[in-house]
Amino acid sequence: MPTPIYKRALLKLSGEALMGERDYGLDTATVRAIAEDIRGVVRLGVEVCVVVGGGNIFRGVAGASAGMDRAQADSMGMLATVMNALAMQNALEKAGVDTRVQSAIPMSSVCEPFIRRRAQRHMEKGRVVVFAAGSGNPFFTTDTAAALRAAEMNCDVLLKGTQVDGVYSADPRKNPNAERYTTLTYLDMLARDLAVMDAAAISLARENKLPIIVFNIHEQGAFTAVMQGEGRFTTVVDQ
Repeated sequence: MPTPIYKRALLKLSGEALMGERDYGLDTATVRAIAEDIRGVVRLGVEVCVVVGGGNIFRGVAGASAGMDRAQADSMGMLATVMNALAMQNALEKAGVDTRVQSAIPMSSVCEPFIRRRAQRHMEKGRVVVFAAGSGNPFFTTDTAAALRAAEMNCDVLLKGTQVDGVYSADPRKNPNAERYTTLTYLDMLARDLAVMDAAAISLARENKLPIIVFNIHEQGAFTAVMQGEGRFTTVVDQ
């Protein structure tokens, strides 16, 4: 088997990444394809954990903009991520990958509570750990939760699976003249206000010297390729 360039990685998946071509909810085929890609990375010998968003079901910011209390809306969004995490666990286990879901909001009847040392032990045993409910706190995005969990798990890299093959100066699906970046610094991301991850997540990654890789999660085998240094992606590192 090819040698991966990272030993331990966290993959951030937005809720939208799980929708496929649907307008709402989960697309089973898309979730299955992502699970197969994660299995490929596990077979390389990489220890993998995943953070999932919930925007395909409920987005806290949208609820707040419609007049809901922001903290209450964010709590609903965190519950949506648990649904996505359970769906991902189901797909991974059907693909033959041992998986555990840990939630920042305790739900002992459906998943484990988040316990850092237990999560690390699961990963050491070759299990994929899916982190749900963000950080467990309102006003923080799942991007920030991903950077937090990656730092807590001592990951070598944080990967964000998106709808495009890297970071662009504008949305390439709307602007065909958008510039694609191969490498950026954390300060570039903040100064240019590139809407890939929020500022808190980027700052947390920078403080912990955690590289960020942005790639297209919908390209077959893209996660596996990136972990071998292949394919198209953007790397965000320090100077």
